[in-house]
Amino acid sequence: MGIPVQQQLILGKYLMKKKLQRDKKFPLLVEIEPLFACNLACNGCGKIQHPKEVLKKQLSVQQVLDAMDECGAPMVSIAGGEPLIHPEMDVMVRELLDRGIIVFLCTNALLLEKKMHLFEPHPRFAWTIHIDGLRESHDATVCREGTFDKAVAALREAKRRGFRVTTNSTFFKSDTPKSIRAVLDFLNDDLEVDGMMLSPGFAYEKAPGEADFLSVPETRELFREAFADGKRKGWRLNQSPVFLDFLEGKTDLDCTPWAIPSYSIFGWQKPCYLMSDGYVETYRELTETTDWEKYGRGRDPRCSNCMAHCGYEPSAVLETMGSIKQTVRAAISSNI
Repeated sequence: MGIPVQQQLILGKYLMKKKLQRDKKFPLLVEIEPLFACNLACNGCGKIQHPKEVLKKQLSVQQVLDAMDECGAPMVSIAGGEPLIHPEMDVMVRELLDRGIIVFLCTNALLLEKKMHLFEPHPRFAWTIHIDGLRESHDATVCREGTFDKAVAALREAKRRGFRVTTNSTFFKSDTPKSIRAVLDFLNDDLEVDGMMLSPGFAYEKAPGEADFLSVPETRELFREAFADGKRKGWRLNQSPVFLDFLEGKTDLDCTPWAIPSYSIFGWQKPCYLMSDGYVETYRELTETTDWEKYGRGRDPRCSNCMAHCGYEPSAVLETMGSIKQTVRAAISSNI
C-alpha cells in the first residue's frame, strides 16, 4: 500500500478524537474546487459545461482557509477544473500546510513543469496526477493527443525534485482487467509513484458520455479479475483494503458522503462531489440540513451504479478503524 505512516497517524488521532467526542458526522477529507476552468475537456467530466461567467470565478485563498477551519478536516484534495490555473495556488497550499493539513493537489500535469518551482517538497504535500490509462487510452479519455507523455515527463521531474507524487486513475467500460493491470504496473514499477488511487467512472448528472460508465456488476467483475492472483498486494495503492474489497464485491458498504464533502465557488455541495441538490454556506448547515438517509444505492436511483471513492472510501476507513482485525490488516498492507 502507498499510505504514508504520518498520514495514518494524523488520521488515526483525528478519528480517535471524534470517537471520544461521540461525533456522528464529520469530514475526513474535503474536495476543494477553487475553480471550474480547465485546459482539457475530458470524457466523464462535466465541470467545464458551466457557463463562461461561472468558469471565470475563483475561490480566494481566505475562502478556502475559512472552509477548512470551519469543518476541521485533517486532509484536503484540491481539484477543479485545473487547480494550477489559479494564480495563488502556491500560496493556498503553503497556508494549508502551515495549518497542519495533509494536501493533495490534483492536476492533469499540463502546467506542472511550468509551475513546479513555486512549490516545495513537504511530508504532508503530494501531487496527484491524473493518469487514466496508458498513452492511447489516456489521450482518448482526455480528448487530446500528447497529454500522456507530458504528464509522465512532469511526474518524473516532480519525483526527481523530491516531491511525493500520487496518481488518480478512473476506469470505464472500455477498460479491461489487462489494461488496468498494465497501467498500475507502469505507475508502480516504471514510474515508482508513491501511491495510486483508482475509482470506477460514475455517470453523474453533468457528465457526458454516459454509455461508457460502469454498472455495479460490471465494476465488481472488472476489479475482481484485475486483482486476481493477489496482484493488488504488490501495488502501492493509496486506499484501504476494505475499499478494494468493496470494488471486488467481497463486501458492501453504506455511502457516507458527509465524510468527503465538496466545497466550491457555489459553497458546500449537497449531498456530494458528484451530485448537486443545492448548496449551503457552512459545513454545519450541510450536515444538519441534508437528509442523508435518502441517498445511496437502493435509496436514490441516481446512486444506483455509484461505487466512487468520494462516497465509499470514507465508509471503508471508518469500518477499518472500528475493527481491530481490519486495522491490523491495513497496517500490514501499508508496510508491503
